[in-house]
Amino acid sequence: MPSLTEKPQVVFEEDDLPYEEEIIRNPYSVKCWMRYIEHKQNGAKSILNMIYERALKELPGSYKLWYNYLRERRKQVKGKCITEPVYEEVNNCHERALVFMHKMPRIWLDYCQFLVSQCKITRSRRTFDRALRALPITQHARIWPLYLNFVRNLPLPETAIRVYRRYLKLSPENAEEYIDYLHSVGRLDEAAVRLAAVVNDESFVSKEGKSNYQLWHELCDLISQNPDKVKSLNVGAIIRGGLTRFTDQLGKLWCSLADYYIRSGHFEKARDVYEEAILTVVTVRDFTQVFDSYAQFEESMIAAKMETTSEMGQDDEDDIDLELRLARFEQLITRRPLLLNSVLLRQNPHNVHEWHKRVKLYEGNPHQIINTYTEAVQTVDPMKATGKPHSLWVSFAKFYEENDQLDDARTIFEKATKVNYKQVDDLAVVWCEYGEMELRHENYDQALRILRKATAIPSKKAEYFDSSEPVQNRIYKSLKVWSMLADLEESLGTFQSTTILRRAFFFFGSVALFRWPNVYDIWNTYLTKFIDRYGGKKLERARDLFEQALDGCPPKFAKTIYLLYAKLEEEYGLARHAMAVYERATKAVDTSEQHHMFNIYIKRAAEIYGVTYTRSIYQKAIEVLPDEHAREMCLRFADMESKLGEIDRARAIYSYCSQICDPRMTPTFWQTWKDFEIRHGNEDTIREMLRIKRSVQATYNTQVNFMSSQMLKATNSSTGTVSDLAPGQSGVDDMKVLEQKAQQLAAEAEKDKPKPKDKILFVRSDTSRSELAELAKQANPDEINIDNEDEDEEEDDAEPDEVQLEQKMVPTAVFGGLKED
Repeated sequence: MPSLTEKPQVVFEEDDLPYEEEIIRNPYSVKCWMRYIEHKQNGAKSILNMIYERALKELPGSYKLWYNYLRERRKQVKGKCITEPVYEEVNNCHERALVFMHKMPRIWLDYCQFLVSQCKITRSRRTFDRALRALPITQHARIWPLYLNFVRNLPLPETAIRVYRRYLKLSPENAEEYIDYLHSVGRLDEAAVRLAAVVNDESFVSKEGKSNYQLWHELCDLISQNPDKVKSLNVGAIIRGGLTRFTDQLGKLWCSLADYYIRSGHFEKARDVYEEAILTVVTVRDFTQVFDSYAQFEESMIAAKMETTSEMGQDDEDDIDLELRLARFEQLITRRPLLLNSVLLRQNPHNVHEWHKRVKLYEGNPHQIINTYTEAVQTVDPMKATGKPHSLWVSFAKFYEENDQLDDARTIFEKATKVNYKQVDDLAVVWCEYGEMELRHENYDQALRILRKATAIPSKKAEYFDSSEPVQNRIYKSLKVWSMLADLEESLGTFQSTTILRRAFFFFGSVALFRWPNVYDIWNTYLTKFIDRYGGKKLERARDLFEQALDGCPPKFAKTIYLLYAKLEEEYGLARHAMAVYERATKAVDTSEQHHMFNIYIKRAAEIYGVTYTRSIYQKAIEVLPDEHAREMCLRFADMESKLGEIDRARAIYSYCSQICDPRMTPTFWQTWKDFEIRHGNEDTIREMLRIKRSVQATYNTQVNFMSSQMLKATNSSTGTVSDLAPGQSGVDDMKVLEQKAQQLAAEAEKDKPKPKDKILFVRSDTSRSELAELAKQANPDEINIDNEDEDEEEDDAEPDEVQLEQKMVPTAVFGGLKED
């Protein structure tokens, strides 16, 4: 068999002659050559190669010819041994092609893949490098994947590492791929360096979707688990940097740092890291992770020592070392509750409950208990405390009392009374406990002096609920302290002091004893007498009493108290305060009394501020009151606006109110609106009113349930019962009776329709009676006939020939040519 590159004898077949002639005519036409090549596709490969060579000699710059030729040559050697010379011939063809096609990435890719398949490592690497140098940088993305895949499969990690370093200069975002490769070949030092660079690069975005913390965690695991291989990084500094950066994962990072020292053989350093960790973490989760790891470390140290001792024999030094390790482990387990308590206090140093638990943990150690109480009262801020901060002072004083150190206990109580607590009750408890301590030791006079001192009126008076003032200025109003003082006065004081205190407590005791509604009469009587006696002299005290009375007051009893409160403000206080009380009253009273409350509010507002001030009150009343009372409010509101000359406002109110007024049930409203329009409107406003009326009527007619209820209501008002609609037929079905009633109502409505000849005459103001009579007699050709057949409110038996209207003078000029000469 002849070689593929052997120069064949040129033998033309008869079928080739047309193609040859076409080529002679068009030697630079790619299509002609491709047709010829396609014709010879199934012929001898040497002849086909010869035709390709002839074509490329004429067209050396044709990508199509080179691509197909090279593909054909590679196909011809497929399956042959890579050591045969034909492979080198094909390589030479690629080299020749690259002389002209060096900017074509497809040619380079095919050539590189072909060389890789021949296992020519050095030549393949150099060809890849040549391709990267020849192609523009925008085409490198097509070369690098094949190149990297090639070097990854080589048993030469150094070559791959150098290629990857070049690649990362072009695409640094693919650093994770390089790090994974370094892991796989055991180059952990460089992997750690690269991973550290990635973690410190804030602009890096992981292609695998990993967060910055996940990368940190991988780095910590890598450097802590391989201390003998990672030499280029300062492991301690890196992990401590993570501690300040990721404060929500302190437990894992502390454990990683300790694990690094353990694997490095620095056991004392590891122990120091664990101790530092359990004294700095602020969450129970982190503490649990560190403590468990610490305990596991100590157990492993004990087990390793015991194993070494059993294998190598035992001496005194080994026994001492083993006992030391056991003692360390036991002490660690014993310290756990105290360490956990420290964590919770670092998390919230104002947690009173945890301070009490800490004192219990030191039970039997007075020195530590005193230190704990001292630290607690200095640390806890009463304004931020969780729990009762005064209980720390009381317990501290009781500790000294139990140990017969009364002077120290008194000192603690004196300091406790000067603390600015959040609530008055906290300070009241301190004073009461102080007094009870003196009573327990039979110092009765001292106890009485203490309570009198607590209830003494300060230089600057303040209200009990005034949080802007310190509690020391408000303690004199504490019921708890006064109660204890009253008990002491009753037991130890004089008759006069006891009587005065008991009268003061009668009222407050009654209020505390009874609940609503029983306490209503007590409050009502007390507030009335208080106002009668003091008037405006103790206005702030009166306001405070009213607020206490209204706190928790049921709506049923609120009206009287609110009215009394408003009267107080009107007579002795500020008008705006009175208006605010009325405003609150409209919301707080019972629903059935809201209408009356709004009436009072409107009346008082009009008297104090004027009628214009009542507009907002009317609007609020219309919004919240039920339809029945809202209609009344609307009519009053519209009447007020009319009197003020605000015709458009009044008309808008009538329009709004019409939506809740069924013409059948509320004829008064529609008549009022009609009268209003006759006095102040014109033809257009009358038409609009009638249109709205028809619309509202249609709306109510479509509500079947509403119609039924109205028929039942009409039935009950006329006959008393449904069965009375059909006298003598007690067994008539209710629905049949309703149908009969509906027919009667429809017939009455048809009968009540006004005649078409009826007219409404619009009267202009200032019209004299004589002019009106003259106008009524003559026929007005421009008069408008308004169809009001849907006005159901017309009287049943009236067929008026003319409408009785108010007559006023109208200037003569208004009538123009209509007036007779």
